[in-house]
Amino acid sequence: MTHPTYQHLAIHVAVLTVSDTRTVADDKSGQRIQTLLEEASFTLADYRIVADEPAEIAHLVQGWCADPTVHAIIVTGGTGFTARDQTYDAIAPLFEKEMTGFGELFRTLSYDEIGAKAMFSRATAGSCQQTAIYVLPGSTNAVTLAMTKLIVPTIQHFVGELRRL
Repeated sequence: MTHPTYQHLAIHVAVLTVSDTRTVADDKSGQRIQTLLEEASFTLADYRIVADEPAEIAHLVQGWCADPTVHAIIVTGGTGFTARDQTYDAIAPLFEKEMTGFGELFRTLSYDEIGAKAMFSRATAGSCQQTAIYVLPGSTNAVTLAMTKLIVPTIQHFVGELRRL
């Protein structure tokens, strides 16, 4: 029996930038995610910017997870260790299953680019209500790395597996 590839799946993705200072005009990471999604023929379901407030982040992500038209969520920003970096802490408890390999592989690939500072990223991925969720750092380089090497090549497989009975 062949393992399904799900290459035919149409994917609708919500993008969330977590930042206390970014606006639509200067959100380079959020814009980069949208460009790479479009280039891969995926559909932007929604795009928002919210402050690094855990309750706001969790509420928005939970709403998207409950929406059957949103297949995946990509969050950028707030994954570091400053007092305001609370994205990981807001989203990780929502996971029904965490994809530990995503964070491990992201940090390994990042190490090749930025060295030991890669270990300070709390990038992760997981699922909630059959929705794929990716949590990325806020830098445009980190977003580009995660999107091109990890997310775009596998997002259809992730969503397909989540919806398989």
